[in-house]
Amino acid sequence: MDTTLQDPLVGQVLDGRYRVDARIAVGGMATVYRAVDTRLDRELALKVMHPALATDVSFVERFIREAKSVARLAHPNVVAVFDQGAEGAYVYLAMEYVAGCTLRDVLRERGALQPRAALDILEPVLAALGAAHRAGFVHRDVKPENVLIGDDGRVKVADFGLVRSVGSVTNTTGTVLGTVSYLAPEQIESGTSDTRADVYACGVVLYEMLTGTKPHTGDTPAQVLYRHLNEEVPAASALVPGLAVELDELIASATARNPDVRPHDAVALLAQTRETRADLGDAQLDLVPPRAVTGASGGPEGPADAEARTDVIPRVLPREEQRVSHTARLAMPPAAPAGSPRPGGRPGLPRRGIVAIVVAVLVVFGVGAGVWYINSGQFTRVPALIGKSEGDARRQLESAGLEVREVRREFSETVERGTVIGTDPATNERIRGNGSVTIVVSRGPEIVRVPAVKGDPLATAEDKLRKAGLSPGVVTREFSEDVPQGLVIGTDPAAGAGRSPDSAVALVVSKGAPVEVPDVRGDAVEEATAELEGAGFVVKIAPEQVNSPEEAGTVARQSAPEGARLATGDTITLTVSKGPRMVAVPDVTGDSEADAKRTLEEAGFEVKVEKTFPYLGSTVASQSPSADGRAPEGGTVTITIKGL
Repeated sequence: MDTTLQDPLVGQVLDGRYRVDARIAVGGMATVYRAVDTRLDRELALKVMHPALATDVSFVERFIREAKSVARLAHPNVVAVFDQGAEGAYVYLAMEYVAGCTLRDVLRERGALQPRAALDILEPVLAALGAAHRAGFVHRDVKPENVLIGDDGRVKVADFGLVRSVGSVTNTTGTVLGTVSYLAPEQIESGTSDTRADVYACGVVLYEMLTGTKPHTGDTPAQVLYRHLNEEVPAASALVPGLAVELDELIASATARNPDVRPHDAVALLAQTRETRADLGDAQLDLVPPRAVTGASGGPEGPADAEARTDVIPRVLPREEQRVSHTARLAMPPAAPAGSPRPGGRPGLPRRGIVAIVVAVLVVFGVGAGVWYINSGQFTRVPALIGKSEGDARRQLESAGLEVREVRREFSETVERGTVIGTDPATNERIRGNGSVTIVVSRGPEIVRVPAVKGDPLATAEDKLRKAGLSPGVVTREFSEDVPQGLVIGTDPAAGAGRSPDSAVALVVSKGAPVEVPDVRGDAVEEATAELEGAGFVVKIAPEQVNSPEEAGTVARQSAPEGARLATGDTITLTVSKGPRMVAVPDVTGDSEADAKRTLEEAGFEVKVEKTFPYLGSTVASQSPSADGRAPEGGTVTITIKGL
């Protein structure tokens, strides 16, 4: 049955402009429709938030953040966002329409892919994410459902609905938003994510493309989360015999449980992926997965619709002992019946019997024990922490025998960022001696101004940004005639612009005035080195020499060509000549002029033709050097065509 006929939006025109023609897909937070922009007469996709969520300010903010973020990413592998608006209960994004399917559709239909096809999909995905990372954004929900493959073969990344600025922290209280099969361990454990979380998800997607299944499975999402936290992603070659070890290494690098070991962003992973492809032969790239793998479907969470869902997931508690106990319960088999043997052969005392004994002891000793416990100092009072730094507050609580339950961060127009503005329980309230306290820390004003850092060293500029409540973003380097090398030229956004706390600010650092590279080929190595160092470059000599037309002992090659513009301090590598290679001179006497030239040029020689007057001949009468001798490769052979 065509369920789009029952959708109240189909057939309507939103904002007097977008005619909704058909429903394409339904997700956890929004529905996607095929629509027509009646003003521009073009087909597009409308992503409409579920009306029930439109009253939730945080969801609406996330929706709008997606529009603004993706609008800044003009990249061929990112689904473009054209417009954002609202009409009544409908909040929507107008987006590029990609006719085709998702990577999830491909995996359901085909199962495991050949390595060449998997890399052909992964590389444009990484290019899109790399553009986002360098622009200061993290996607946070990379999965096959968000990879679109057009009918024309183009690959595009969609659904930046969970996008955040690089360096921002998701300070959730016991939950994290995402899809369990692709969450990095640090997202599960602490709720934090940066560019390396996207790198982890890409590694999982690559594993799934090569094997047709996900690396971590379980009967419940909780079991999958436990495995992400405690187990490495297995080698894909265990399921696909003959798969190149280089692909196993690529997956292992991207999915390292320690984020510090992974490539730092998608650009770095893309470079590593291209190196891996270059190391593989055609047979390795075109390996056909076994039929046992092909056609795998569903996923570790169970049915196919569950694997695609972006959910709010319980986050592992921050304290190590809580994490261990909680995750251990997820993996623990059901308790054995009363009286059944324990592992190891000894009969186990029924749990109910243990509880009964404990209760009986407490009943007998309850009164005396209770009086002793109260008199021994069961309660204490919350110390005064307001106005202290977060670190000082933590230390003072620890000294009082109390724990930090949670650190909550709130905006304050009057209190400096990082300073405690409140506690729960409040100052001087009575609390159990081993209790826990929530600290409320100032995030500073809701809008902070980008400080002026032009002319500062990079480290100083980054420190100023952090102190202002912003995050240092991508660093690019440009030539400047005015700003000395190593100092900041400017920022994006510019100084004085207002931004939300923790927003990323890109920095442009000066490479100094450009220096043109001279041509030192054919010069003695010492002379070439002196000339380049005098121009401000660092000179490196290649360890191996090469044959070249240049005289032995002189410079045969230089890594930067003549006229290239480099920065002071850049390195230029010189390769020393072993002199020309000596090759045999072919005999062309008696050949036609055209045949002689072709033979000599194929042997690596330049050809000079001499003719005597009156010229009536058509064949070579003589040559110099003579035939069957040896001459320097690249040298000149003179052929003479005599007249009558």
